[in-house]
Amino acid sequence: MAKRRSATKNASSTPASGSASASSKCKRRKVVEKEEDVNNNNVVSETQDVVSINGDQEEVEQIPESEDNSEQKITRKVAKRDELDCRFIGDPIAADEAKLRWPKRYPDKVGQSAKKSKTSDEDDELMPAKCHYLKAEVDGSTIFELNDDAHVQSEDGKPPYICKIVEIFEGEDGMPYFRAQWYYRSVDTVIKDSIALREAKRVFLSEIMDDNPLDCLLQKLNIVKLDIESKVSAIPDCDYYYDLKYLLPYSTFIIPPTDAAGPGSESQSTISSDTDVEGGTGDTKSDAKEINQENESHGSEIALLDLYCGCGAMSTGLCLGANLNGSKLVTRWAVDLNKYACESLALNHPETNVHWKGYGPEEDSWEPLEGLGNCYEKIGEFVKKGYKERFLPLPGDVGVICGGPPCQGISGFNRFRNTENPLADPKNEQLVVFMDVVNYLKPKYVLMENVVDLVKFSKGFLGRYALGSLVNMNYQTRMGMMAAGAYGLPQFRMRVFIWGAQPSEKLPQYPLPTHDLVLRGVIPTEFEINTVAYNEGHTMQLENKLFLGDAISDLPEVTNAERRDEFPYGRAPESDFQHFIRHTKDAMLGSSVGPEFISTLYDHRPLELNADDFLRVCRIPKRKGANFRDLPGVRVRADNKVEWDPDVPRELLPSGKPLVPDYAMSFVGGTSSKPFGRLWWDETVPTVVTRAEPHNQVVLHPLQDRVLTIRENARLQGFPDYYQLKGPVKERYIQVGNAVAVPVARALGYSLAMAMQGNSGEGPLLTLPAKFPIVHESASSPIVEDNS
Repeated sequence: MAKRRSATKNASSTPASGSASASSKCKRRKVVEKEEDVNNNNVVSETQDVVSINGDQEEVEQIPESEDNSEQKITRKVAKRDELDCRFIGDPIAADEAKLRWPKRYPDKVGQSAKKSKTSDEDDELMPAKCHYLKAEVDGSTIFELNDDAHVQSEDGKPPYICKIVEIFEGEDGMPYFRAQWYYRSVDTVIKDSIALREAKRVFLSEIMDDNPLDCLLQKLNIVKLDIESKVSAIPDCDYYYDLKYLLPYSTFIIPPTDAAGPGSESQSTISSDTDVEGGTGDTKSDAKEINQENESHGSEIALLDLYCGCGAMSTGLCLGANLNGSKLVTRWAVDLNKYACESLALNHPETNVHWKGYGPEEDSWEPLEGLGNCYEKIGEFVKKGYKERFLPLPGDVGVICGGPPCQGISGFNRFRNTENPLADPKNEQLVVFMDVVNYLKPKYVLMENVVDLVKFSKGFLGRYALGSLVNMNYQTRMGMMAAGAYGLPQFRMRVFIWGAQPSEKLPQYPLPTHDLVLRGVIPTEFEINTVAYNEGHTMQLENKLFLGDAISDLPEVTNAERRDEFPYGRAPESDFQHFIRHTKDAMLGSSVGPEFISTLYDHRPLELNADDFLRVCRIPKRKGANFRDLPGVRVRADNKVEWDPDVPRELLPSGKPLVPDYAMSFVGGTSSKPFGRLWWDETVPTVVTRAEPHNQVVLHPLQDRVLTIRENARLQGFPDYYQLKGPVKERYIQVGNAVAVPVARALGYSLAMAMQGNSGEGPLLTLPAKFPIVHESASSPIVEDNS
């Protein structure tokens, strides 16, 4: 049976307490799973309240106001005893069962009174219960059952709210109560007229069909038309309906499971899943697994489009992880603005159609360069050729879209950020473009990545927009924050990832950390519940945290003036990380074809410092924590600010410039120790950056007078050593610094394969295999050639 999504707009006002009216056409599956929290993230809200059905008890409701992003507000109303008439129907639920299902209603009475605890602004009221029931009759005519949906009267002149009844019980004070799980305000968030919806779909599809002249597209759109019409016609006549339940952890919107629950079950529903297909087993997970196994037997591949691809780290990691888990994910298309990044991706992925979007009409174009004019035949040939060869994908071609749309408008370096409406800032418009592409191509899966500012800036406006956009396009969604160091890297680097999955697919989970890590930076408190991590107090044996030495200590010594792009290693690996990172592409994909390790080292050259900066770097001591503060003439005060030492003359370089530049002394008001800072072997970095200048960041090698090389930065990002980069040295640093950490993408790719095979669990998290991503134990060691 088809299902349609409710809109994502929140209720904008707090409902008043009142009576509940039955709606037989509104009986639907529960929306919210988690009961004890209240979400305030502008996408959907929930609360659960005890309502006195027939008494004068105080009712507490908590609904966050979404229009102005205000804090939660608590409203109290008193229901009068004579407003409603109520009686319980049937026998009470067995005491043991009731205590098991609602233990907080039956506290241990030893040493306690049976008085109802009063409500405060901090704590919801808790009415102890005498017993629970499955049914109650209200107003002498309307019967409610446990887990029914109902209208709840709002304040005068306002439309009702929709709620789910999750408890019907008699309180210790002898009064009847029900507990409601608030859903949405009907006027804001649900589709009320299925007939009007069907007509709108018919007109919309008719217009699309009339406007498109290509037979091939007509055929595809006709299939879509028939599919939509069949699903819409299957919608039962009802006042309200929905097809997602919302879970607070990881801001998850997910298709409810299609179970056949018995009376009184909280999962009872009259809506069936649109993943049910004729001839299936009825078990969505089993059917998906069988389909996947059939596809694998035919060697089918899943096509991926990498938007804002950079040099391809995200799609590389996804493909590596998915292939390790038995799914043949292949990057078929990639698009980016950076010419050099596209060259790097094309070099490492010859199977990919790479499109550099910085071109002009004379370069890389959809149009034929000669014979255009009014030559429709020439244009027709070009369009047919492009469609046949899949220069760029069309709807139905793409299985997965991944990408990290740039949002410079939320950067802390932007002094003119639009805090009221970030989408009005042209610097953030690529997020809209990304969603438009998803809406056009309709892939089965979507994975979007971005900086944490996405959920920090303007109370997460753009993060909420991204979730809401996917929900509005009928995608299941899930948002999580993952730290690169938790997956085996010596940097923290927290990033936001948003999954999307079509209703017919399993929504991918987030892989739990595999490694301990050193915490750096700040996690947004408003979305702290979305951090992918083990719960506090959970005992889990993680791999040891990685430090700088674990990643780069095996790399040969190079000078500030190194110009070679490739040469032999010269040294054997000294850690498990270094051993693994030298694997060939085939070996990382789990294939035994060809050599297991590469023998040539690529991109191990630093940004060459100018003469003055090189002399400054040579004077920085080779010890942990050394920086410009160790140079002569600098004095550190008790408040950790630097000042000039009046007893030491200011030293000049041969160029006449000072050894200690003024900008180092004034950086962050003289409190920073970053300028010309040395890293050390037992340290981690906060995040790999795009610039290699040492003027305001710690990027110096522990023992060599230079900045970290391109390859050393690539190691910190988890790039395999086989991955080569193209372009000028500065451009290669930019590519590495802008990339998604490959181990994080690889873990997400493994999770994606689980979903594609129908093996994802119902929860938001999964545990990766032990020693992931080691594909197999090898007795051999990397080949080491003499670097002399």
